[in-house]
Amino acid sequence: MTDAASPAPIESALLNEAAGGTIRHGYFTRAGGVSQGIYRGLNVGLGSHDERDNVQENRRRVAAWFGLPVERLATVHQVHSPDVVIIGPDYDGDRPQADAMVTATSGIALGVLAADCGPILFADPENRVIGAAHAGWKGALTGVLENTIDAMEALGADRDNIVACVGPSISQASYEVGPEFVQRFLAYDPAYERYFIPSPTAGHAMFDLPGLTVERLQNAGVRAESLGLCTYPDSERFFSYRRTTHKKEPDYGRQISAISIREM
Repeated sequence: MTDAASPAPIESALLNEAAGGTIRHGYFTRAGGVSQGIYRGLNVGLGSHDERDNVQENRRRVAAWFGLPVERLATVHQVHSPDVVIIGPDYDGDRPQADAMVTATSGIALGVLAADCGPILFADPENRVIGAAHAGWKGALTGVLENTIDAMEALGADRDNIVACVGPSISQASYEVGPEFVQRFLAYDPAYERYFIPSPTAGHAMFDLPGLTVERLQNAGVRAESLGLCTYPDSERFFSYRRTTHKKEPDYGRQISAISIREM
């Protein structure tokens, strides 16, 4: 493995303002990792075909940024579902199939992986409850965001105190979809037409995933923002599934976004 600089994640002003030092979070980029080739940088994707030792070292570096051992970096096997799991003090490293996690336990970092889908970090600093969700179009449409908020409330969070931020994800300018995709959304709610604009390709449209995500968070009663960073054009900082597909590369890396409650 080739050594590299330490990770330097992007942070949300909204989360930092609300947290007041209680919560630590970071939207990690490709910077600070040891992977090479098409996985260059901080690839944390256990589902990629990257060398497993490199992925584990990258995950160790992410955990170390939080001052934690890698065993305390909790992730799930993401399947584009609306499902949420609760991570407790007895966390054993298991990766159940789900797309969001919540915890009221300090000393554990919740991490979600993405490579165009939206990574969303949640915090209620007053009640010391956090969450992390992975939401592509399917998860956002089927309720993973709202389910994460409900699960936080079950651990003692107050919806009025929760703040959430959407990290680097594919923007409308880079997300072209076909007519059947648009119809799926309009069948759910005709008002969702506002998340689509015409594409240069006849019969296609450009989809605003971050816009949908932020609005659904706000409609669920929490304060929310998006970092406004698009993964697709920025190959220096971000992995992108769609960019990889267009370039006909054999595989792609995943970046991680993570959050933890500081120890008292």
